[in-house]
Amino acid sequence: MTSPVAGFKRLLEALEGLGIAYMVGGSLASSIHGIVRATRDIDLVADIREEHIDPLAAELRGGFYADPAFMRECLRRGRMFNLIHHGSSYKFDIYPLSREPFHQSEFARRALAEFRLEGEIVAFYVASAEDTILMKLAWYQSGNRVSERQWGDVLDVVRVKRDLLDLGYLRRWAGPLGVEDLLEEALKAPGGSHA
Repeated sequence: MTSPVAGFKRLLEALEGLGIAYMVGGSLASSIHGIVRATRDIDLVADIREEHIDPLAAELRGGFYADPAFMRECLRRGRMFNLIHHGSSYKFDIYPLSREPFHQSEFARRALAEFRLEGEIVAFYVASAEDTILMKLAWYQSGNRVSERQWGDVLDVVRVKRDLLDLGYLRRWAGPLGVEDLLEEALKAPGGSHA
């Protein structure tokens, strides 16, 4: 079985080669900005359009399970689809970029990062610390506030980045996302930012 890193690098090459802008979010983003933890998949937001589907599936053919008909249907519905790397059975969740203002802002603020994955340095675009916090809070809220993993990821990013966080940006978007109380609770947690 091959490393998931090989699949990740192959996917990044395919996206970049086809001119599909993307960013990594989810647990990998919170590991970059907070405390590293194992993850069973990698979440990517991609500015993918219908004309990208067939070329992307063709580019990944042989190395990935990538069903273009399913990908196209998910894109039309604005839903996530999976790409599964055959060599490692690792799953990559592709979220089509939403036209909602927050998601557009989040995507515009992504930045290139270098991160060590299984001993290998890989460069890729990643969501900002602030946007990672906000998305994790939104997922925590939508899951009835029971996921200790999501909440723990938020607290880890707040602790690690506390002096660097743009609190104005966080508070500006917390309202529209319906997570104001959760944000303030996270910022007041031990080791968090009290500004």
